[in-house]
Amino acid sequence: MRKFMGPDGMHPQVLRELADVIARPLLIAFDQARETPSLFLGLMRLDSCLDTDEERVNFARRDELNRAHSEEPDGPLNFELDVCQQDPEYMFPAPLPHDQVKLITSWEAGWNVTNAIQGIFVLGLPYALLHSGYSGLLLIVLAAALCCYTGKILIACLYEENEDGQLVRVRDSYEDIANTCCKKLSPKLGGIVVNVTQVVELIMTCILYLIVSGNSLSQSFPNVALTEKTWSVIAFVTLLPCVFIRTLKIVSKLSQLCSLVHFVIILVVMTYCLTQTHQWSWAKFRLSIEFEDFLVSVGVIIFSYTSQIFLPTLEGNMKNPEEFRCMLNWTHFFACVLKTTFALTAFLTWGEETKEVITDNLPSFLKTLVNLCLLTKALLSYPLPFFAATEIVYSCISKGNHSNYRSLLLSLGVRGSFLLLTLLMALFTPHFALLMGLSGSVTGAAMTFLLPSLFHLKLKWKKLFFLEKCADISVFILGFLCSLAGIVCSIKGLLEVFGGV
Repeated sequence: MRKFMGPDGMHPQVLRELADVIARPLLIAFDQARETPSLFLGLMRLDSCLDTDEERVNFARRDELNRAHSEEPDGPLNFELDVCQQDPEYMFPAPLPHDQVKLITSWEAGWNVTNAIQGIFVLGLPYALLHSGYSGLLLIVLAAALCCYTGKILIACLYEENEDGQLVRVRDSYEDIANTCCKKLSPKLGGIVVNVTQVVELIMTCILYLIVSGNSLSQSFPNVALTEKTWSVIAFVTLLPCVFIRTLKIVSKLSQLCSLVHFVIILVVMTYCLTQTHQWSWAKFRLSIEFEDFLVSVGVIIFSYTSQIFLPTLEGNMKNPEEFRCMLNWTHFFACVLKTTFALTAFLTWGEETKEVITDNLPSFLKTLVNLCLLTKALLSYPLPFFAATEIVYSCISKGNHSNYRSLLLSLGVRGSFLLLTLLMALFTPHFALLMGLSGSVTGAAMTFLLPSLFHLKLKWKKLFFLEKCADISVFILGFLCSLAGIVCSIKGLLEVFGGV
């Protein structure tokens, strides 16, 4: 200590005490090491190894990996004392290159969102205007703004500020958000509820696409003596390759094709409508509406914009997540413009004769073309909800399963089971439209309005402005009322079918 400290009068008392605290454990350790020769030699060899440039490089690489991945090891770390025997050519595995992670661009994410919010519901918008009148036009715009807003606040729940005030993604999914909000009640309860709700809605959507495919084939080839269920089985065969879809990149490409087909359908219908402008009359719009019919219109319009289930996955797979909000803005803006224009021109063309699916109003020579496009759109739309549902179930089942072989078999098993389940329900579920209306009123409203606003209030309450709190509360109340009205209408329809009420 004297050699380390120098003469007594050279340093202040605080520095002497600090040096004593630092040096004493080292002296004790080396005294014990001298009594144990093997340990002392190991320490000396470790010291000599650390002096080499090669080992400095290896430890630097390990530091880089820890910072890049921020992952905890699966088991305890085992350090070998004889570190100099390590292969000098050993290199720690480098992280995957950025282009091998198969992240998606903002455009590809936008195509997925467009696929979700430009679904088959769009073909029912003219019928919704028939029962909602001028208020239906306002609802189309309002629903776009609300669904865009809830998408943004849902993604905001994935982030928290660090010590430097920067936003860091601390949660990966809808499930993580729910678990965080419900951890005081039960650590896993929120995630279980959200996962079940998501899977139910996604399965229902997949089944709907199968039924639409069968219906489109049946109407396209009326002279072929096959039932709609048989056509649905034929359509199902074309969907078997979905079992092998393992990345969102492929789904994005299919969504892009689906959106293009959708635009073809809209273009064909609107082109025909524009040739009938001499029949247009604003007098066709209703000024007085029936409350129950209006509720049906609200459900069709609002749920034609739902995409919240896919948003956490899409944002997490984007190369530039900071562009997410902008992407959500322009996809919903263009969807609003397209839906308003389409619904208005179609309703002005057919007026009181507008049917539930507007393609049924087209003349026969266009109806076959549009039905084939509708079939293509349904088949290309299927992979997105299918991929999302199977990923949720697979992630819940495969926790702790690290075997690549078993993981592959499990993944194929989950996807194959889901494909078969959607086919069986499409074939054997009676009054599926009413059941979907009932489940959609619960799951759709919950995932689109209730949960995003509730979670945002729970996680960000202290940081929200007064107007933001009011907006979240208003969205929650609106979602609750829409859900309640949809449940009442669906139950009433089921009672009329089964009980003659």
